[in-house]
Amino acid sequence: MLKGISPLLTPDLLKVLAEMGHGDEIVLADANFTAAALARDAGCTVLQVPGATVEQLARAVLALMPLDEAVEQPVAYMQVCAWPQGQQSAQQRAVIAMLEHEGHARAAQCAATERFAFYERTRRAFAIVLTGELQPYGNFILKKGVIGEALVP
Repeated sequence: MLKGISPLLTPDLLKVLAEMGHGDEIVLADANFTAAALARDAGCTVLQVPGATVEQLARAVLALMPLDEAVEQPVAYMQVCAWPQGQQSAQQRAVIAMLEHEGHARAAQCAATERFAFYERTRRAFAIVLTGELQPYGNFILKKGVIGEALVP
């Protein structure tokens, strides 16, 4: 345990977050996500935090990692199949509301992504974190931003 750091951030997850660079992406996935197969294809790391929901883990991760300000939509979530474009599950709305409330991202910065396109993007991710989230389609991708001093002209 470390003072001031969420216990959801395991030593392995802290290492992954520290190793990620600007523009790298991390997937926070529900318990049913096909992480092992996608990671095997991509060679990325899979971690498990079964005691957390995606919202809880996103809050913990974003306490240490800024989102990328250089892109329009640094957050992606998996669009529910057979639902109209733009319709969100209650879990997706809750995560996006948390992102807005805590100043991480506006709703317009969160892109609904078709299921198979989400899988393709996951294949390029730095890591996949499986949570205990039981809500299907409870999957988000976060793109890491820059940590540093402001540029001086």
